[in-house]
Amino acid sequence: MKRIGILTAGGDTPALNATIQGEVVRCNQLKVEIIGLIKGFNSLFNPRVPHVHLNPLYQEIPEIDPTKGGTLIGSSRDYVDPEKKDDLDLIAYRLRRLGIEGLICVGGDGTLNGLQPLAERLPTVLSPKTIDNDLGLNHPSEPDEFVRVNDPDSKGRYRYKRTESRAEFDLEHMVNYVTPGYATAVFVTASGVERIRTTAESHRRIAIIEVMGRHSGYISLGSAYGRPDIILLPEQRLDIERLVERVKHIYDLQKNVVIVCGEGIVDEQGRELGAETKSTDPSGNIVLSGAAEALRGKLIQLIGDKYFKLYRRSETAREAIFTRKVGHTQRGGRPILFDRFYAAQLGGKAVELLVEGRNNAVSILQYNTARGFHVEGYDANRFRDRWGLIHARQMHLGLYDARMMKPSRLGIDYLMPIFSDAIGEDDMEQLRQTLFAPGNLKQPYHSINTDVNKRIRYLEAEPVAVDS
Repeated sequence: MKRIGILTAGGDTPALNATIQGEVVRCNQLKVEIIGLIKGFNSLFNPRVPHVHLNPLYQEIPEIDPTKGGTLIGSSRDYVDPEKKDDLDLIAYRLRRLGIEGLICVGGDGTLNGLQPLAERLPTVLSPKTIDNDLGLNHPSEPDEFVRVNDPDSKGRYRYKRTESRAEFDLEHMVNYVTPGYATAVFVTASGVERIRTTAESHRRIAIIEVMGRHSGYISLGSAYGRPDIILLPEQRLDIERLVERVKHIYDLQKNVVIVCGEGIVDEQGRELGAETKSTDPSGNIVLSGAAEALRGKLIQLIGDKYFKLYRRSETAREAIFTRKVGHTQRGGRPILFDRFYAAQLGGKAVELLVEGRNNAVSILQYNTARGFHVEGYDANRFRDRWGLIHARQMHLGLYDARMMKPSRLGIDYLMPIFSDAIGEDDMEQLRQTLFAPGNLKQPYHSINTDVNKRIRYLEAEPVAVDS
């Protein structure tokens, strides 16, 4: 294999450029050309296929910087519809015209779902990324636990339901222990929790901090490093009475409470608290109007004004309870050392999978106590249920103590290998040297897009046949 393509799909994560560099470094070692496809799958729908040669003469271009967040080749929410065979054939034809013999997609579970129809036309592999940490399996047989149930109100008139697992949960049997981007997202979230705590403490308030993770509570779980009082996960239905009791107990003791909730937390009936609007995002997901705000409304109603007046701390519950979203800061900025290092390793492994002749495969990060973290290749079909669908990995409830609303002992055991040495000395030194650099006041921001745009090339138009 002499030339491969790479695209980054879906939402951005802090570790994408590190993944790209890992792929370019391995391609240089193997004397393989690598072409970056601009704006993910969007480039494949463009007849001109905008692209960048990332290693001319087997040297990486200077714009590649693994310490920069985002992706220098851009991303989009476009996806490949497996039902549109003509579009898929056209995409494969365009890639062949570019001389691309294999394709690496960097993405999450949505990208992996769209991988198979491409893999039927040219060798295609996935390098994982997602801050939600929801690409993987809690145990190898997990896809077999899904069943279809009739539901006239759902698309296709059915929905998927998870049956009770009969497999023993073991951290060392997890498939893809952690994804690049997760560690940095937790670092940002835990830092935000610490900062919001001081406001809650100073003003005797109850803070509700909403973090990302629509169906997966891993970021919420990791926020425990910021020492919130209560953590609420999408996987665990909300027991509102127990929550109110716990909030009052903590508030009585320390005059402030900090609650972290995932954006997809659900009520006692399993309905998403913040899913109050019918509109959808480009990927078809329901747009959440705000789990934190919905939870705040419930606490205002159930705790009431009188409780705070008795303490002489606020006139109303509405004044005493406030919300904040960590938002997109979780998925932006400089990746910390753990993400940079293992993103590069996974990118390099994806190149090796293609060169070795693997197709429809995924590079994954495994962990066990004997070897520590290490990369492997995994058949993408093993992520699929019996109908061919890949489900976002939910956090196993064994990692969570529902009574204390905190990580369980097993949850702590899960987090510690990731974060014990997650931050490098250079991370803090870079912050010290660059954030308040005098040049920041004098010079405007210089976007990487400006430089990469000068390198973009396009597929030449095919010559038009002229009748004689």
